[in-house]
Amino acid sequence: IATRMLLTACLVLPFAACKKQDEAPAEPAEVALVAPTTTEDGPWKEYLSKVVDANMGTITNTPYVYYLPAETDPECEAKYGRQLEQAKGAVARGVTSGNLIAFGSPESAKMADIAVASFTGVPADTMKKIKIVFIGEAADSERVKAAVAPTGADYVFVEAK
Repeated sequence: IATRMLLTACLVLPFAACKKQDEAPAEPAEVALVAPTTTEDGPWKEYLSKVVDANMGTITNTPYVYYLPAETDPECEAKYGRQLEQAKGAVARGVTSGNLIAFGSPESAKMADIAVASFTGVPADTMKKIKIVFIGEAADSERVKAAVAPTGADYVFVEAK
């Protein structure tokens, strides 16, 4: 009897395992990314984090994310200077292939200024296999794209709407 039970178990288990594989859970629905209607840091940082995650693709390195608060922040100008210095420094030192650099802010034009200044003077074709994501207004995208294009990096624009 014990032998028959073991034989039956050996025959039934593979079919049970196959059935479980067929019943894979459904993919989660893609969530639309909507920019905050407020200029508060918390919602904007959360939004930018989601946009960066959605654009990572096969990149496994920690992304470089540059954020500038709204001009209503009393330290906006000081933070602008620090972000500009950090972004320019990182790009000048060189970014290894397989990385992502993201720029986003409720102040799209000022963030575009930082992005453009960061890529000014970068030698041609030195940033291949690097993804640059600009999150802002369409009016600012073209000048960021023009600054990034000579570097050979992959440019992605996400309209903050």
